[in-house]
Amino acid sequence: MRSLYMLAGLLMTALGIIGAFLPLLPTTPFLLVAVWCFSRSSPRLEQWLLNHRTLGPPLQNWRREGAIAARTKMLAICLILASYGFFIYRTQPSLPLAAVVGLVLSGSALFILTRPLPK
Repeated sequence: MRSLYMLAGLLMTALGIIGAFLPLLPTTPFLLVAVWCFSRSSPRLEQWLLNHRTLGPPLQNWRREGAIAARTKMLAICLILASYGFFIYRTQPSLPLAAVVGLVLSGSALFILTRPLPK
């Protein structure tokens, strides 16, 4: 199992780093999963991620307080709105599909907005 967690952690780290450069691929959720996987397979890699100058602070905030920084919240909500607008514009979905996608994205936005700010 340890090898499986290590492999999953490496994959999630790679996806998280790629997500830092691709606007529609999230970074932090992949890195949160990577830290979790590394906590079960490689404490050294877990500490590397948590102490990384760029990647570490959001992970530490989440682990310590379940918190999301204000700037990150604003960016996430803007991207959710832009994604929904792009979805509506490009696909011209039926009303039920537009409503379902809107509800899922609204739920995601509500979750993000209700997380505390880091102390």
